Amino acid sequence: MGELIEDPSLRGKRWVFKDRVDAGRRLAETLKAHVKQGDLVLAIPAGGVPVGVEVAKRCMLELDVAVVRKALFPWTTEAGFGAVAWNGRVFLNHEAMEAYGLTNSMVESKVEEARRSVERRLKELRVGRKPLNLKSRTVVLVDDGLASGYTMLAAVEACRDEKPTKIIVAVPTASVSAVRLLQPRVDLIVALNVRGGLIYAVADAYVEWRDLSDEEVKGLLYGFWKKNFS
Repeated sequence: MGELIEDPSLRGKRWVFKDRVDAGRRLAETLKAHVKQGDLVLAIPAGGVPVGVEVAKRCMLELDVAVVRKALFPWTTEAGFGAVAWNGRVFLNHEAMEAYGLTNSMVESKVEEARRSVERRLKELRVGRKPLNLKSRTVVLVDDGLASGYTMLAAVEACRDEKPTKIIVAVPTASVSAVRLLQPRVDLIVALNVRGGLIYAVADAYVEWRDLSDEEVKGLLYGFWKKNFS
């Protein structure tokens, strides 16, 4: 069971971070005691990239992207019944599939759609850069928050396939249910703002919240890589 490190003064509160950059800086301060040279950050696009860049920069760690795409229900562009990770790993929420009566053909179609999206995003963001080797290293998976936790779970399982020494999940904010889902599967969770209740939204932790464009995400990644590994 992975340990949870949180900020008790932020428990249950909303609007505790100015924006993702502020959240990344504060997350890095807590993480510094738990990482070392040679560890690496995997940021989940899009929202996890500005957070991950700040963590990697301030903890002086390498940075790569962990591209994960939801397998979406056919009638929505937001909610998913599973996810596909950058190495092809597929995670399915069978309870959700059964509850909503998804057929095998629906599942196969939406998983393939997510797989193509992952491949396309990897090419766009890495632009020829080789993925970092995770074997025998400590990996810090970063996102801007955890609602259900299933996207992060897919990332965790994909990481595990590559045999890292240790997996840390680091997020500014998380729901209690997401923490409980992930704790048995990782070594450490750092979630500064943990919130319970029936309704949880990642955006509620931020004063300034907006979607990031692909160009913004690319700019953040390329800027970091050029400055640190050119």
